[in-house]
Amino acid sequence: MFTFQQYLGFLMFLTIFTMGFWLMIFLVHFVFYWLTGASIELWKERRAAKRAAEQ
Repeated sequence: MFTFQQYLGFLMFLTIFTMGFWLMIFLVHFVFYWLTGASIELWKERRAAKRAAEQ
């Protein structure tokens, strides 16, 4: 069975691993959100420029 120090080490490992996992999930979603927003804004600017050139 675990000694108390091994138990604390295991809990520390789980805490650090879980924090890293959720940070990775947050950053991946943030990057996709940022890229999607930037792409939509670029598309809107190009569409507005095309409409302005037609007139």
